[in-house]
Amino acid sequence: MLDAIKNFLKDHFYILLTKDKFSPSTQASLRQLHNYWQMQALAGHVPAIADTGLKVFSQFEEDGKLLFIFSVIGMGSKTFIEIGADDGVNSNSANLAMNFGWHGLFIDGNETAIKRGQNFYRKNPGPWHYPPKFAHAMVTKENINEIISSAGFIGEIDLLSIDIDGNDYHIWDTITVVQPRVVIIETHVEFGMNNIVVPYNKDYVFPGRHPVYHGASPVAMAKLAARKGYRLVGANDYGFNTIYIRKDLAEALIPEVTVESILTHPSVRESYASFEPIKDWEYLAG
Repeated sequence: MLDAIKNFLKDHFYILLTKDKFSPSTQASLRQLHNYWQMQALAGHVPAIADTGLKVFSQFEEDGKLLFIFSVIGMGSKTFIEIGADDGVNSNSANLAMNFGWHGLFIDGNETAIKRGQNFYRKNPGPWHYPPKFAHAMVTKENINEIISSAGFIGEIDLLSIDIDGNDYHIWDTITVVQPRVVIIETHVEFGMNNIVVPYNKDYVFPGRHPVYHGASPVAMAKLAARKGYRLVGANDYGFNTIYIRKDLAEALIPEVTVESILTHPSVRESYASFEPIKDWEYLAG
């Protein structure tokens, strides 16, 4: 009984704290920005993606950068899949879902977070009244395509977001059932300019043997992206949430950038020290 009361209060205050993020004034401001970037794209004058960040629901300033990208390339069918979404509220897709009517799938291994997210979107469905789907699962190479297809997502989608603090690289490499136009995925800036990937471990759970020993370097992820038909166009300011666009989309307006260009934040160089204790461990080449 006590746990039920605690969960009710937590959900209630959680909803109250986020209401300004999808208020009419917030939606009007975001749509004005969206329309402005659309007009700039039509005129052939767009800012650098590094200058477009803003935070609404995302962990950092990814919301603005994703909105900018979809303002330029078009929102398509407005579909997303987010792997490692927690509750789907503080996520890379929530702004698009709540303020622009997107639909998609949130996947996470935390059942409590999934229930909290379902409750949030049920009580706050936005003006479109069509909440996203949720899947509770520990994602592996062996099950990811089935999880996605079982939820009804096949073919082209607009956004794929992956942040599972583990096998991110291997999961993206494995996904074939959907073809996203844009991908945002976490990398390990701690690995610097090394082209390395931590070997796949089906049973990995963060923090594992070492909190930095998982995932892939930005260099390795960019190489994977290129093999899958994508170009690196930016990242969050800290450099670890890297963003890729399919190569056939708006290349003249949103050009490819170098890995070096996204690793300029002072925190990146500071993070290299955490790689030292594990630099001689086993890695694969990207």
